[in-house]
Order: sequence, then structure tokens, then C-alpha cells
Amino acid sequence: MSRAGAWVSRVFLVVLWAFALNVEYARGEEKEPSHSYFPIPKSIRPQVDFWKKIFAVYSRYQVVIHDTETMQIYRVLDFRRLRDDEELDEATVNQIRQDQTKLEMAQIRSVLTKLQGCVDGLESCDNLDPEEKKIWNLFKGNTDVDRFRAAAGEDRLRTQTGVRERFREGVQNSRRYLKAMEEIFQREGVPVELTRLPLVESSFNLKATSKVGAAGIWQFMPSTGRLYDMQVSSAIDERRDPLIATEAAARFLKSNYERLGAWPLAITAYNHGPGGVATAINTVGSRDIGDIVRLYRGKNFGFASRNFYTEFLAALDVERNHKKHFGALEMDAPLAYDEISLESPLSLSRVAEFVGVESDEIRNLNPALGSPIREGSSPIPRGYQLRLPSGTYTTFQQRYSAWQDEEQARIAAAERARQERVEAARRAQEERRAAWRAKRSTLVRATVSKSRRRGG
Repeated sequence: MSRAGAWVSRVFLVVLWAFALNVEYARGEEKEPSHSYFPIPKSIRPQVDFWKKIFAVYSRYQVVIHDTETMQIYRVLDFRRLRDDEELDEATVNQIRQDQTKLEMAQIRSVLTKLQGCVDGLESCDNLDPEEKKIWNLFKGNTDVDRFRAAAGEDRLRTQTGVRERFREGVQNSRRYLKAMEEIFQREGVPVELTRLPLVESSFNLKATSKVGAAGIWQFMPSTGRLYDMQVSSAIDERRDPLIATEAAARFLKSNYERLGAWPLAITAYNHGPGGVATAINTVGSRDIGDIVRLYRGKNFGFASRNFYTEFLAALDVERNHKKHFGALEMDAPLAYDEISLESPLSLSRVAEFVGVESDEIRNLNPALGSPIREGSSPIPRGYQLRLPSGTYTTFQQRYSAWQDEEQARIAAAERARQERVEAARRAQEERRAAWRAKRSTLVRATVSKSRRRGG
């Protein structure tokens, strides 16, 4: 068999495997989201189902080629064997994946073009191969004469890599913060289900940073972070603190809801901005999220914005049913800590010394601390609400107080020494001035004496 034929066979097997997975996925009993705050219009169910598969079924080594409008899946390319069986390094796998995906995209676009020729009467549709028939059947019921031509467009044919591993890790990591986050949302009057939105934004990765500068699990931009009273600087960036950022996210989402009147719109506005969603409502003439996703094509309302609410619904469903999708998971323990407001600037290493832990543990509890503080070139500033390992408050306070007393004594001693140096310098200067005055008087007298002798 030729290399091309072998590849086609492998792709066909992958497609069959993916179809079998999808059937099995559909058979399982799941807990469906039932909260009326988050409706699922019929028109967006294909998007929700698509993202559930991306989150729960497809691996980071699988690439899904799909239609951006209908969310129909053309092919699933599987590169897991390159890592598992052939043990290729990550860079090589990525290069092969990139090259092969381009070829597959071009082939699918060629098939769509051929099928459009069939509709236009320029091609015969009597002898379609299995792959062509499969794609033809995906468009059954679509009577648009330009359906295949439209589907072949740059804005319609798209790839999406699976995130099963990352999502699973996000579910595990989320347990460290969810209890506290839910309490914050309850206090703000925001549905607690929205604490799962970081599964879409960042998979609860505290170090997540976007290409445009958004940071933290809630992916706040610097300007939005400052708008919601967060410190954003190289020394302290509170966007990276999950709990501080959650306070801001709750207020932001609540503000969106109060302006737009529905949670699907408020959620979409988290990605697209409340002004952008208001424009979409006015343009479409509807507040129904299904209508907006289906009909609105504003300049900046692209694929990510159209799918943000459906990604949230999918993430909420997969997280609720995580045992079904991922089996038993070892969850992170809920975050526990003591807290103190620093009365004086203090280095990170000194804090760790006072409570008897490594500096990394203090860093992990205080992810807002930036590189100058983490690397020791700047102290933690006075007044900062510092988290300490649970149960260490008393020990820290005792050692901190003793250190403050020692520091005050050291500062007082340093001040006395400084004053003594100043006084010694003053005395030395006075002595030099007195010596100069005496010398000058002697010179003056000698000059006068010489002048008198010459005159006499």
C-alpha cells in the first residue's frame, strides 16, 4: 500500500473511532444543567455538544477539523501514537501535526469545492468516494445552492485541538479555590455556577497569560483589573490572585447583568464587552442568546465571542459530570491560610523564615506577588494583606514582633550612630575653620609687619 493510501486508511479508522466515542458519549446518563439562569436554546445545542467533546473526549494530541457555523466535524486527526508509540519529542510532534493538519484542511476544502461543482452541475456526483459521500451527507437538509462554497470559506473551515488533559487538571485545581469563590459569588448575589467560568478562560491556571496581556484565572486585562480596584504592577499583580480576582469578576458579571438583564448576555459580555453585546441586541432586535449567536456578525464578534456562552454551558456540564468523563480524580485540598496585614515592609525570605517554611510555599499562597518581590529585590510593602500557612499566625506574629523590636532598636542605633557621625563631622569642620581662621590671622599679621618695615 502507498504511503498516501496508508494515511487515508488511518484517517478513516480515526473517524470510525471518533464516531464510536461520540455514540458512547451520547448514551451515558448525565446530570443536565437545570438552572433557569442558563437556558440552552435549540439553535446553540450543536455548539454545546461540540465543546463538551473538546473538553471531555479529545486529547491535546487530536485535532478536530470542523465547520464554524454548524459545528459539524469533518475529521479528527489523531497524533497520540507519535508520543505514545513512537516516543517523538514534543517539538517534532507539533511540527508533524501542523504540517498534516494543513494538508487535511486543503483536502477537505477541495472536496467541498468538488461537491459545489456537483450542485452547480459542473461535476458528476454519481461516483463519490466514501469521504466525499460522508461530507455530502453532512449537508442533508441544507437547500442553499451555495452551501458547499460557503463551507469552504476561510471563516468556515477551522481546527480545534482537544483539551481533555488540561480540562481534567483544571477540575482538580479548581477544588483549591471553589469553596471560597462560591462564598464570594453568594455574597455578591451572583449565581455560583459562574465560578466555573475560569475552566473556559484558563483551566484554573494561575500563570495563564494571553497574547494581549490578560492574566490570571479570570483573564483580566490590566485596564479592567484597575477599574475593579486591583493593583496591577510588576511588584504586585492582583489579577493573578484567584480570590482577589474573583471579587472583581463577581462585580463585573453583576454589572453586566444589571445592564443587559440576562445571564447569557452577561456571560457573553465578559468576553465581548457589555457595550458590544448591547450593540448586538440592537442590531439583531432580540435579547435571545440563540438569535444573537445565529444572526449577529459584528466586526469583533468572532468565533470566540459567539461560542463563549456555549463553552461555559459545556464546561459546567462536564465539570458536574467529571466522574463520568474522567473517572475518580485526586482533587486539590481547599485553600486554608492565616492572614496578616504587614505593619512594615518585609522580604519574602524573612516571612518564610518566621513561619519555618520554604519561600515557595509563601509564593503559592500569595500569587499576586511579582518577580521583584519573589526574587528578593523588593520587599512586600507595608499594609499588604499577606497569606500565611494555616496555623502559623501566632508564630509569625511573635517572631515578627520580636523582629520589629530588634529592627526598631537597630534603626535607633543606626540613627544614633548617624547623629554621632554628623556631630563628629561638624566638630571636625569647626576645628578646620578655627585652624584656618588662626592661620589667616597669622598671615595677616605677617603681611602687616612686612609692610611697616618697608615703609620705615
